Amino acid sequence: MANNKLLVNERQTDLGNFMVGRLLPFRKKRQVGPFTFIDHMGPATLGNGVYVDVDQHPHIGLSTLTYLFEGEIEHKDSIGSNQVITPGDVGFMTSGSGVTHTERTPMPKRVKENFVMHGYQIWVALPKEQEEMAPRFHYYPSNDIPIWKTEALRFKLVAGKAFGKSAPLQGYSPLFMVDVFAEKATNLDLRRQLNGEVAFVIVKGSITVQDEKVEAGQMLISKTDDQCEIHLDKDTQLLLFGGEPLPEEHFLLWNFVSHSKERLQKAKEDWKNKKFPKVPGDETYIPIPELPRKTKD
Repeated sequence: MANNKLLVNERQTDLGNFMVGRLLPFRKKRQVGPFTFIDHMGPATLGNGVYVDVDQHPHIGLSTLTYLFEGEIEHKDSIGSNQVITPGDVGFMTSGSGVTHTERTPMPKRVKENFVMHGYQIWVALPKEQEEMAPRFHYYPSNDIPIWKTEALRFKLVAGKAFGKSAPLQGYSPLFMVDVFAEKATNLDLRRQLNGEVAFVIVKGSITVQDEKVEAGQMLISKTDDQCEIHLDKDTQLLLFGGEPLPEEHFLLWNFVSHSKERLQKAKEDWKNKKFPKVPGDETYIPIPELPRKTKD
C-alpha cells in the first residue's frame, strides 16, 4: 500500500428523522476517483412513525447510487421513474443538466411496526463533457449483479470493472465498487485487480493494512493504485470504491456538482426560483441552505 493514505471516521449528520455517517467529502480529500459523496445509512431501526422521508430536492452534474443491505427505499424522480430499491439492488440516477427526486420508505413497509434500514447513498461526479446530458434512471436488480466466491471470500461487483470482471453498471468514467464479505479470516491481494484510487469502507468487522487496523465506521483511502494486500477478519464486510480521478477539478455546492463554480451558482438560483422540473404529483420542496455545507474533519 502506498504511504500516502488517509484514515477517515464517519461524521454523524442529521437528516431530520434519520442519522447518517458521512465519509466523503472531507477536507483533505474531496473525491476518490469520481466518487464525491458517501453517506452510510444506519443500521437503524425504523417504524412507529419514523421513516425515510426525503422530500423533493435537485441535482446536477452527478449520478446518485443507492445500495442497501436491509430495508427498502422508493425512488421517484422528475423524469417519471418510480422504483422500490430492495437489499442487493442498485438504483442509479444520473442528473445531468438537472433532475429532482424523492426518497421514501415505501407504503407497504409503513404498516410494519419495526424494520432495519441499512445501506449507502453515493454520488459519482460526471466528466465535464457529460455534465449537461439528459437525466436518466437505471435499476439493476440484485440477481443481475455479478457474484463470485473464493475459499474464504464472497464478492459482488456493484459497479464498474474489477478483478477481471464487469458489472452491468459502468457509469461514465473508469470506476469500481465491490462488496466483499470474509466468511473466514483471510488475506486479499489487490495487485493488478483495481485501477485508480482506492477507498476501503468497513461496513462491519475490521481489516489490517500494513499493521494498521481499520474498523467498522472508518474508511481508508489510498491516493494511488499502488500494489497492496489487506487482511480481513472473519465476518468482515467492506466496500471497495474508486477509479481514475476526473481530469478536471470538480466542486460541490449542496446537492450540485460541477467543474464550473458559475454553473453551481446558476443551479442554486434555479432551485430557489423553482425552475427545476418536478416529480409528478409531488409538491414538496427542500429549500437550499443559505450557506454551503461545511464538513468537519
